[in-house]
Amino acid sequence: MRIYKVGGAVRDRLLGIPVTDIDWVVVGATTEEMLAKGFRPVGADFPVFLHPKSGEEYALARTERKSGRGYGGFTFHASPEVTLEEDLIRRDLTINAMAEDDQQNLIDPYHGQRDLEARLLRHVSPAFAEDPLRVLRVARFAARYAALGFTVAPETLELMRQLSESGELEALTPERSWKEISRALMEDQPQVFIEVLRACGALKVLMPEVDALFGVPQPPAHHPEIDTGAHTLSVLEQAALHKQPLTVRWACLLHDLGKGLTPEEEWPRHIAHEFKGLKLIKAVNERFKAPRDCQELAMLVGEYHTHGHRALELKPSTLLELLQSFDVYRRPQRFEEFIAACEMDARGREGLEERSYPQADYLRGASTAARTVAVQPLLEKGFKGPELGEAIKRERLKALKAYKEQV
Repeated sequence: MRIYKVGGAVRDRLLGIPVTDIDWVVVGATTEEMLAKGFRPVGADFPVFLHPKSGEEYALARTERKSGRGYGGFTFHASPEVTLEEDLIRRDLTINAMAEDDQQNLIDPYHGQRDLEARLLRHVSPAFAEDPLRVLRVARFAARYAALGFTVAPETLELMRQLSESGELEALTPERSWKEISRALMEDQPQVFIEVLRACGALKVLMPEVDALFGVPQPPAHHPEIDTGAHTLSVLEQAALHKQPLTVRWACLLHDLGKGLTPEEEWPRHIAHEFKGLKLIKAVNERFKAPRDCQELAMLVGEYHTHGHRALELKPSTLLELLQSFDVYRRPQRFEEFIAACEMDARGREGLEERSYPQADYLRGASTAARTVAVQPLLEKGFKGPELGEAIKRERLKALKAYKEQV
């Protein structure tokens, strides 16, 4: 039995960045031997075990063979005869196909260290094209390591293009796709993820609604960058720079989908794009089974982001309707995330990245004014049922009028 550290832990140590997860491969062992040493088995598909003390994952060396469509369409074979090199060749990228022994000696049969130095994301073998999930994974790694100068090797991008055209991407489950998409959106440069997917034709397959935004012009007075797709990438970039949570980043990606539906003869104006985009946002949400908080915020930002930008001009009654739509009385955090998405949208414009956004504080103040209306005095006056609801609404409207005059 020989044990090797593999994959990301080796890669990140060589890059000089913090190692978060450590994976191990066990060569020359059987399932029975692992169990005898106290390892706990996990997963039904292939033999992976948890260390009895550290809880880290130890996998028996294995080979794999394509047996069906999609990410799960593989047959695995694990036995004491499988070599470390055979295990490593089934991995996606050369930089993830390196191992270390217990003396920290590097085992690098597929030249991962060379590609690390060249800042290249390159596939290990032609078998890369058998797993459609790798298209998303490579795009995610491109987003993660973009700041270090990494790019996708041309021949790997070509394989990703072939995968995108093959129909294999449609075999991915929503859960697996969302796992990669959500992780990619939380990288430091999530816009690179979208750029790489677009470069290999995968964006057109996975999110045609986002792909359709590229080449669609907007009024230069509001959008110096003009192109709607370029704007979306900039908004996503701003969301990452400002450390926004996943909900906000997802909403930023989808907020302008309605502009992809505008007839060319109406360009560069996009009348009512907020409402037109809702059915598209709903479709993308459902396609990837996004978590409910991501779905809800994306829909609300899509519908109301222009309200956010015009906050200072809104009538008190419109402002009240906006607050009601977000249920700020029970869910103030969701409104805070809406404000953040609006600010990212305002900053995601060429040359305007540092602009101030007074609408943010104004909206926060309006929310506070409406939420501080006390219900108890109205109850004491005898209001109840629908009459109480109307009385609360009147008092909140009064509070918002006072707030607007004061500001």
